[in-house]
Amino acid sequence: MGFIDKLEQGLEKAVRGTFGKGGTFEPVDIANRLRTEMDNKAYAVSNGRTLAPNVFTVEFSAPDFSRAQQWGVPLAEELCDVVIRHARDQGYSLRGSVRVTFTLGDQLEPGDFEVTGSQQKVASPQEAPAQHLPPAVAQDSLPSRISKPAAPPPTEPVPAHKLPQPKRPAPKPQVVLEINGERLAVKDLPVTLGRGSNADITVEDTGVSRRHLEIVQQDDTYLAVDLGSTNGSYVNGRRLIGRVEIKNGAVIEMGRARIIFRLMVRKG
Repeated sequence: MGFIDKLEQGLEKAVRGTFGKGGTFEPVDIANRLRTEMDNKAYAVSNGRTLAPNVFTVEFSAPDFSRAQQWGVPLAEELCDVVIRHARDQGYSLRGSVRVTFTLGDQLEPGDFEVTGSQQKVASPQEAPAQHLPPAVAQDSLPSRISKPAAPPPTEPVPAHKLPQPKRPAPKPQVVLEINGERLAVKDLPVTLGRGSNADITVEDTGVSRRHLEIVQQDDTYLAVDLGSTNGSYVNGRRLIGRVEIKNGAVIEMGRARIIFRLMVRKG
């Protein structure tokens, strides 16, 4: 039986001896925060799956971080199991193995902690949501070590035109929204659309709520998020519930407004 199972069944004495002296949270609170982070950042993709974070960083204050180190890998491993079980219960798909890292936060007060989740692709032939990598603990205190290979023997100089040319980074796409036929370039994300003056982009339509919809970016993925609008939102003809991935050419409908999401890449 693990730390979190013991807590949930009332066997809390040993764990509270570690976390209760300087803080107000328990490992079960970390587990709950992991579940919440997964739910908040989960989104549907075009093939019907719902993707959720699989890599998490738990940031502690200095006193709580030293206590977390005492539990070390066993607690982090159990938190990985919490993530896997929650993904199975909610039907989430994970892009790679699960990893939980404990780290030190300079701006946190004793008793506070932050959980940040993200998606990380793992080079494997198949997705493996039921597996997890060894969790990392105390990463901020581990020094890095860099080794250099021995210098190769001198060779004849190679003409410049035969040297491998460095690859240019792929240009960053420009988000463009075509709203009822009028194109508008979006410089920064997230961007909010609605009828009210507090929306980033105003859509003049009585069927549109004051803050109707938001477009956000997570890594290389773009998402449409309904903000609890009165009349709802539609993406490619389907009712938007929560958030959904949008790709180049996606059609968003809110009220009588028709919005085409485009990713424009400047050539040359």
